[in-house]
Amino acid sequence: MENYNEQFMSEAIRLAVENVKSGNGGPFGAVVVKDGKIVGKGVNSVTSSNDPTAHAEVLAIRNACSVLSSFQLDGCEIYSSCEPCPMCLGAIYWARPARLYFAGTKKDAANSGFDDSFIYNEISMPCGERKIHSLEVVHKDKLTPFNEWKNKTDKTEY
Repeated sequence: MENYNEQFMSEAIRLAVENVKSGNGGPFGAVVVKDGKIVGKGVNSVTSSNDPTAHAEVLAIRNACSVLSSFQLDGCEIYSSCEPCPMCLGAIYWARPARLYFAGTKKDAANSGFDDSFIYNEISMPCGERKIHSLEVVHKDKLTPFNEWKNKTDKTEY
């Protein structure tokens, strides 16, 4: 496997196992690596923090971005103990690392009670047919934030 590092995957898996044993959250761990060094770590802490977004990959990204003083993970690699869920995958794409490596698959996660297939199904459905009712509101000012952004001359693109 190209550029794969056993040590970093072992660390992500170790964090996941330690997290389960500690009772902090689910069986997920992740590390962000830049230039051969871990610059961010995260474990699932959804239940202990009462935060449904506190997934291992998201927390590892937040940690690494803070350490690197950047909102993007240019030149970084993410090692995750499991294939990321839709939310984490979205966060990974926004962070723009060079590579993502994962150990367990989404099928492995589903077999352990972490089935994200319903989210994948919901995303592809029309808004009005989703389980969480979603409705576009036509508001006279709906484009104002976008127009402000387009016209801003000192913005940081991302």
